[in-house]
Amino acid sequence: MKDLGYLAQDISILHRKYYKDTREAFAELGLNPTAACVLLTIHEQPGINQNQVAKSLVIDKGLTTREVNKLQNLTYLTKTAGAGKAQLLSLTATGETVVDQVQTIRRSWWQARFDETGIDAQSPLIPAIEAAVASIVEK
Repeated sequence: MKDLGYLAQDISILHRKYYKDTREAFAELGLNPTAACVLLTIHEQPGINQNQVAKSLVIDKGLTTREVNKLQNLTYLTKTAGAGKAQLLSLTATGETVVDQVQTIRRSWWQARFDETGIDAQSPLIPAIEAAVASIVEK
Protein backbone atom coordinates (compact mmCIF):
# COMPACT_ATOMS: atom_id res chain seq x y z
CA MET A 1 0.00 0.00 0.00
CA LYS A 2 1.25 3.47 -0.87
CA ASP A 3 2.22 5.71 2.05
CA LEU A 4 -0.58 8.23 2.71
CA GLY A 5 2.04 10.96 2.82
CA TYR A 6 2.08 10.85 -0.97
CA LEU A 7 -1.55 11.93 -1.06
CA ALA A 8 -0.58 15.60 -0.62
CA GLN A 9 1.87 15.29 -3.50
CA ASP A 10 -0.77 13.65 -5.69
CA ILE A 11 -3.34 16.31 -4.85
CA SER A 12 -0.76 19.01 -5.59
CA ILE A 13 -0.10 17.45 -8.99
CA LEU A 14 -3.84 17.49 -9.76
CA HIS A 15 -4.07 21.09 -8.60
CA ARG A 16 -1.19 22.27 -10.79
CA LYS A 17 -2.48 20.34 -13.81
CA TYR A 18 -5.98 21.79 -13.37
CA TYR A 19 -4.55 25.32 -13.23
CA LYS A 20 -2.36 24.70 -16.28
CA ASP A 21 -5.14 23.13 -18.34
CA THR A 22 -7.85 25.68 -17.48
CA ARG A 23 -5.76 28.86 -17.61
CA GLU A 24 -6.62 29.68 -21.24
CA ALA A 25 -10.35 29.04 -20.83
CA PHE A 26 -10.47 31.26 -17.75
CA ALA A 27 -8.37 33.93 -19.50
CA GLU A 28 -11.14 34.27 -22.09
CA LEU A 29 -13.34 35.46 -19.20
CA GLY A 30 -10.64 37.82 -17.90
CA LEU A 31 -9.87 35.42 -15.06
CA ASN A 32 -7.19 33.08 -13.84
CA PRO A 33 -7.99 29.83 -11.97
CA THR A 34 -7.60 31.49 -8.55
CA ALA A 35 -9.93 34.36 -9.48
CA ALA A 36 -12.40 31.75 -10.72
CA CYS A 37 -12.30 30.06 -7.29
CA VAL A 38 -12.87 33.41 -5.58
CA LEU A 39 -15.80 34.12 -7.90
CA LEU A 40 -17.39 30.74 -7.12
CA THR A 41 -16.90 31.23 -3.39
CA ILE A 42 -18.69 34.57 -3.50
CA HIS A 43 -21.45 33.01 -5.61
CA GLU A 44 -21.94 30.25 -3.04
CA GLN A 45 -21.79 32.66 -0.08
CA PRO A 46 -23.21 36.08 -1.05
CA GLY A 47 -22.24 38.77 1.45
CA ILE A 48 -19.00 37.04 2.42
CA ASN A 49 -16.05 39.32 3.18
CA GLN A 50 -12.49 39.10 1.85
CA ASN A 51 -11.07 37.56 5.01
CA GLN A 52 -13.71 34.84 4.89
CA VAL A 53 -12.89 34.17 1.22
CA ALA A 54 -9.18 33.84 2.07
CA LYS A 55 -9.96 31.47 4.93
CA SER A 56 -12.42 29.44 2.87
CA LEU A 57 -9.91 28.93 0.05
CA VAL A 58 -6.86 28.78 2.35
CA ILE A 59 -5.09 31.47 0.34
CA ASP A 60 -3.11 34.55 1.32
CA LYS A 61 -5.11 37.69 2.19
CA GLY A 62 -3.01 39.73 -0.25
CA LEU A 63 -3.79 37.34 -3.08
CA THR A 64 -7.45 37.48 -2.14
CA THR A 65 -7.39 41.28 -2.26
CA ARG A 66 -5.77 41.28 -5.71
CA GLU A 67 -8.28 38.78 -7.09
CA VAL A 68 -11.27 40.59 -5.55
CA ASN A 69 -10.06 43.88 -7.04
CA LYS A 70 -9.67 42.18 -10.43
CA LEU A 71 -13.24 40.83 -10.20
CA GLN A 72 -14.52 44.26 -9.21
CA ASN A 73 -12.70 45.90 -12.16
CA LEU A 74 -14.32 43.33 -14.47
CA THR A 75 -17.69 44.38 -12.96
CA TYR A 76 -18.23 40.79 -11.74
CA LEU A 77 -18.71 41.85 -8.11
CA THR A 78 -19.55 44.74 -5.85
CA LYS A 79 -18.42 45.65 -2.36
CA THR A 80 -20.76 47.06 0.27
CA ALA A 81 -19.97 48.26 3.78
CA GLY A 82 -20.22 45.62 6.46
CA ALA A 83 -19.42 45.63 10.17
CA GLY A 84 -16.32 47.65 11.00
CA LYS A 85 -13.90 47.77 8.09
CA ALA A 86 -15.29 44.65 6.45
CA GLN A 87 -16.51 44.91 2.87
CA LEU A 88 -19.26 42.47 1.92
CA LEU A 89 -18.88 40.91 -1.51
CA SER A 90 -21.73 40.12 -3.89
CA LEU A 91 -21.78 39.20 -7.54
CA THR A 92 -23.31 41.47 -10.14
CA ALA A 93 -25.63 40.13 -12.84
CA THR A 94 -22.57 39.93 -15.11
CA GLY A 95 -20.68 37.99 -12.45
CA GLU A 96 -23.57 35.56 -12.04
CA THR A 97 -23.55 34.94 -15.81
CA VAL A 98 -19.83 34.20 -15.73
CA VAL A 99 -20.35 31.70 -12.88
CA ASP A 100 -22.11 29.32 -15.25
CA GLN A 101 -19.14 29.40 -17.61
CA VAL A 102 -16.65 28.93 -14.77
CA GLN A 103 -18.59 25.96 -13.43
CA THR A 104 -18.69 24.41 -16.91
CA ILE A 105 -14.91 24.79 -17.32
CA ARG A 106 -14.28 23.24 -13.91
CA ARG A 107 -16.82 20.44 -14.31
CA SER A 108 -15.54 19.53 -17.79
CA TRP A 109 -11.94 19.28 -16.61
CA TRP A 110 -12.82 17.01 -13.71
CA GLN A 111 -15.19 14.90 -15.82
CA ALA A 112 -12.40 14.32 -18.33
CA ARG A 113 -10.06 13.16 -15.51
CA PHE A 114 -12.75 10.85 -14.13
CA ASP A 115 -13.53 9.46 -17.58
CA GLU A 116 -9.83 8.72 -18.16
CA THR A 117 -9.51 6.80 -14.89
CA GLY A 118 -12.94 5.20 -14.50
CA ILE A 119 -13.63 7.12 -11.28
CA ASP A 120 -17.15 8.45 -10.94
CA ALA A 121 -18.83 11.02 -8.72
CA GLN A 122 -20.07 8.22 -6.44
CA SER A 123 -16.53 7.17 -5.53
CA PRO A 124 -15.87 6.98 -1.76
CA LEU A 125 -12.84 9.15 -2.49
CA ILE A 126 -15.05 12.22 -3.02
CA PRO A 127 -16.66 12.38 0.46
CA ALA A 128 -13.32 11.50 2.06
CA ILE A 129 -11.62 14.49 0.42
CA GLU A 130 -14.61 16.74 1.19
CA ALA A 131 -14.41 15.72 4.87
CA ALA A 132 -10.68 16.44 5.02
CA VAL A 133 -11.18 19.86 3.42
CA ALA A 134 -14.09 20.68 5.77
CA SER A 135 -11.93 19.88 8.79
CA ILE A 136 -9.32 22.38 7.57
CA VAL A 137 -11.65 25.18 6.49
CA GLU A 138 -13.81 25.03 9.63
CA LYS A 139 -10.87 25.74 11.95
